[in-house]
Amino acid sequence: MELNWITSRARLTPNKTAIIDVTNDTSLAYCDIDNRSDRWLTFFEERNIGRGDRVAILAKNQIEVFEIMFACGKMGAIFVPLNWRLSHEELNYIIEDCNPKILLYNQRFSDTVNHLKKVSDAIPLDYPILIKPKKQDITCISESDPWLIIYTGGTTGKPKGVVLTHRAIMWNAINTIISWGLTDDEVTLNYLPLFHTGGINALSIPILMSGGTVVLGDQFDAKEAVHFLNKYKCTIALFVPTMYHLMVGTKEFKASLFPSMRTFLSGAAPCPLSIYESFQEKGIPFKEGYGLTEAGPNNFYISPQDAIWKKGSVGKPMMFNQIKLLKMDGTEAEVDEVGEILIKGKHSFQEYWNDQQETKSVWKDGWLYSGDLGRKDQDGYYYIVGRKKDMIITGGENVYPLEIEHWLCQYPEVEEACVIGLEDEKWGEQVTAFIVLKSGDSGIVEELKKHCTYKLAKYKIPKQFVFLKELPKTHVGKIDKKLLKKQYESNLENA
Repeated sequence: MELNWITSRARLTPNKTAIIDVTNDTSLAYCDIDNRSDRWLTFFEERNIGRGDRVAILAKNQIEVFEIMFACGKMGAIFVPLNWRLSHEELNYIIEDCNPKILLYNQRFSDTVNHLKKVSDAIPLDYPILIKPKKQDITCISESDPWLIIYTGGTTGKPKGVVLTHRAIMWNAINTIISWGLTDDEVTLNYLPLFHTGGINALSIPILMSGGTVVLGDQFDAKEAVHFLNKYKCTIALFVPTMYHLMVGTKEFKASLFPSMRTFLSGAAPCPLSIYESFQEKGIPFKEGYGLTEAGPNNFYISPQDAIWKKGSVGKPMMFNQIKLLKMDGTEAEVDEVGEILIKGKHSFQEYWNDQQETKSVWKDGWLYSGDLGRKDQDGYYYIVGRKKDMIITGGENVYPLEIEHWLCQYPEVEEACVIGLEDEKWGEQVTAFIVLKSGDSGIVEELKKHCTYKLAKYKIPKQFVFLKELPKTHVGKIDKKLLKKQYESNLENA
């Protein structure tokens, strides 16, 4: 398999626009990306960086991230994009864990870099690289060689380094291109951070491999996003539910028909049904996806047409991966039964960096145990139920928060809803709903309970409603349930 596919793509379509940076109003063709990655490669070699060495980067969404990533791929170095939203302590932990030979950074993060303790070589990204590029013989690189380490939250509270090989990244792209029918006409707008698998692997890499165009945005703005989707005639785009929530409320969204858009995708967290309805009212294609840093992140496909009558489904497994649902008793789930999502495919990760124990805990008999729960309907369409660790056991009954959250969000006054289980002496866990209201009027508890009785069994109805001005979010827009619970318990202790 050709591992240096960016050079092959540059050979096929050298003058086609590969990446546009809307922040700097710059664009590069495929030949430019390939040439610039060769310059970085030569720069790294002159600093004695070689195969297996880690190259860390602390940067916003900018073209250089791709240039450096491709340079690492060509020479066998390992690219480590750092989450600039982390604390200095968290970043220091990652630096110590992966031990990069060099750190490249955007000047806006100079203060952060000064707080990092074990960085021997830190170079700003605008450092002039006046180097004549030379081509690298990539035949020495194996499919099983690591290309990226993407750090994600760990069960122990420490970030885990997800090692993605050349094979994993390429098969995710190939699987996506074939299963989703991507072509060289695709244009995507990406606001997801490039330190996250969604920003790199969900659409950016597959579209670059297929010869399309990636439009990079940095700080998300709902009005701006609508403008750029139309300006650059985007055909497909992935946003998280929080972004969609902001977009559908703008007058720009309501006025636009998005004539070039073939598919709007939602990922990172389950999407409220009200978002579906906002797109359906306008006749605009919209669907959900499912993935995780350790696999893909693309695992399913559903057509926009099927997404209308299978609302909330992520579809069926893609061409080159398998899915299995395993119940708590170790048997495979039947139709409409809930089980943990197990994944098998060449797009899956290799290991957690420096953590064999955690690696063994998720890899069993060739299957990746995702920790997510799902169900499959009689037509073979899959639905995400929630995280295994988020499941609430109250009075001996299993409660899946996502079902309750979706229904609460159908109440007209509810802006956002999050359901968690709090320790309870009588029930084991108490179903508790945290609500953000549109009007701010919290005197509607009885109305919300009545609303719940229309659809939910009695044991699923929240015993307590807590009203907040906003819900804490992770760096990719997911509601941070762990932090929410911690904040709530802390407030009780200090009350």
